[in-house]
Amino acid sequence: MNVARKFHTASILTNGKVLVIGGYNGVSLHSTELYDPSTGIWTTTTSMNLERQQHTASVVTNGDVLVAGGNSNGRFTLSAELYNPAADSWTRTKSMDQPRGAHTATILIDGRVLINGGDDGYGFLNTAELYNPSTGIWTRTGNMNYNRVNHATSLLTDGKVLVAGGYNGGYLNSAELYDPSTGNWTHTGSMSATRQDSTLSTLMNGKVLVAGGSDGGYLKSAELYDPSTGNWTTTGSMNFARACHTASLLSNGKVLVTGGSNGVYINNTELYDPSTGIWTNTTNMNIARRHHTASVFTNGTVFVVGGEDGNNMYLNNAEWYPLP
Repeated sequence: MNVARKFHTASILTNGKVLVIGGYNGVSLHSTELYDPSTGIWTTTTSMNLERQQHTASVVTNGDVLVAGGNSNGRFTLSAELYNPAADSWTRTKSMDQPRGAHTATILIDGRVLINGGDDGYGFLNTAELYNPSTGIWTRTGNMNYNRVNHATSLLTDGKVLVAGGYNGGYLNSAELYDPSTGNWTHTGSMSATRQDSTLSTLMNGKVLVAGGSDGGYLKSAELYDPSTGNWTTTGSMNFARACHTASLLSNGKVLVTGGSNGVYINNTELYDPSTGIWTNTTNMNIARRHHTASVFTNGTVFVVGGEDGNNMYLNNAEWYPLP
């Protein structure tokens, strides 16, 4: 990349390019850049109107990218803006109801974007709101049962949204479901372990895999959520404890976990096989990194970008993982 960064976002656009947005490298960034997989070249694009890190980015139904919230040089923001790939331009859209960073964003089946939780600089949040791309308007929806930051979120096959873990002054093992048809959150089964900075992946069989995270130490444990029962069951543990990693669902149904930290920054990667419940080590990344992004292309390759390494250096490099 042209700029080193962590706490950024990476979105695959409808034209197949990757848009990397904002982040942090000593200051919050408003720069953005595009990666073209056909040429392997990064190009600087129009900058956002506001510097931000720990924001969310969602490719909405018309192909635009919605960026919401984040930390802008020490202050959390409620602002949102849209990137138009055809025009290479950013425009401000309606602001959220309240400032937040380190929240999550989930694109619902009907195209709306659900934002929930995070930190507003004064405390951890249980609030949630919906963005409608067709109107450009945010509306409040039901509050979560728990305030949470650094939680994980995944869209289920039935259209509901599962939120698990996080932190609210203590580490959480609670989980809850959002129903877009009612706008309400309901309790569901709790994980066996408290964890923040973990990952959630909805598998092809409809179950959800949670992996790793931190409970004050670092975890290598993993669990499976079954939406049909609302219960979690323990599955095989990773070979390495890790938090602040990424998890990517591959086209073969396996889950690739990359990097993170467990007291040191790590470059190892491993694959989870849902058919056996076993993790196997796979090719290491060239560089240890955490707070990076991982994007899965239609050809099955995974594109890892940025982050920071064990020398507390912000990274501007990227690397590919091919399917075996």
